[in-house]
Amino acid sequence: MGLLKRLKNLGLKRTFFLLSAVCLLISLGLTFGVYAICENISSRYPRGGISIDSSGNMTLLEQPTPEQREILCLLERVQLVSIVALPAAGVGTAAILFYRLKLKTPIEVLQAGTQRIRAHDLDFAIPEVSSDELGQICAAFETMRQELLKTNRELWRQTEEQRRLNAAFAHDLRNPVTVLKGTVKLLRQGTPDGQALDRLETYSSRIEQYVEAMSSAQRLEQIPVVKKPLPLPALGSELEETARLLAPKLDIECHFPKEGTAAVDHGLFLTVAENLTGNAARFAKSRLEISLEADGDFLKLMLRDDGPGFPEQLLQTGPKPFGSLEEGAAHLGMGLYTSGLLCRKHGGELKLENRDGALAESIFYMG
Repeated sequence: MGLLKRLKNLGLKRTFFLLSAVCLLISLGLTFGVYAICENISSRYPRGGISIDSSGNMTLLEQPTPEQREILCLLERVQLVSIVALPAAGVGTAAILFYRLKLKTPIEVLQAGTQRIRAHDLDFAIPEVSSDELGQICAAFETMRQELLKTNRELWRQTEEQRRLNAAFAHDLRNPVTVLKGTVKLLRQGTPDGQALDRLETYSSRIEQYVEAMSSAQRLEQIPVVKKPLPLPALGSELEETARLLAPKLDIECHFPKEGTAAVDHGLFLTVAENLTGNAARFAKSRLEISLEADGDFLKLMLRDDGPGFPEQLLQTGPKPFGSLEEGAAHLGMGLYTSGLLCRKHGGELKLENRDGALAESIFYMG
């Protein structure tokens, strides 16, 4: 078993050379053995002919019988055939062993994987076959499968997000359009309405806001993610400065690492941090706590405030496009939705929780 394992991990060229050399040596040994055995058997039978001694006297040797002559001819044929057939069989055996040891399993694995990909099935894994060239090809195939699966999931997520965004846009746009149509109808009928122009302006502005928010959300999907190692103390200083600008009336408490780095997209990170900080600034009563820490392969940003907390429906369903957390048409509630979208785009997630009664906590993971 140890020899087979070492052979499986050898390179293809070295394995083929080693198997060919071993099989040829064994076949040559067998050829020599067959030849020697045939010679030994032949020596037991008379060969006929004439024997001349040192004095020049000639002696007629015993002639083989017809049966013995047939046996001698057969032994000669066996010797000739073994000289050709056994080395050829050695080469063939080397080829068969090489195929079974080095080619059979990788080819079957790659064929099975190719068939499943053709069937649009990426929910499988390519096992580790060996460390030789074909094993490396299988590992590369597995990497390609993982990338395809990741890309498909990302495309599905983007399609689902776009569907949700379109549905929310169509739903929220219906009311302003209805109001505008009703106002236009009243104006056409000549019905006195002193607030008609103000209503037209208000709802036209609201539709414009919806369209701008829709366009901004679509542009976010197209933003490339460029991760670079950034020092955590510098990120913490930026967060603190941003929080004091966005929430100057709050008592802000910050907890940041004094050393270490994290690979993040600086622009996306600050965009999400600003959205969450601005949301906390609107609802907090007096206090905002910001924490930043490295959590394994993730960068974890936590914001806690002493506001009324998140609505239960928001915690259950997650942020929705055009979902408002406060009354009023001017606020479209896109901040949390775009923050969650950017977190997922970066390989992380956005979590919203209510702790200690009304304490609201936004946890932001960037992978």
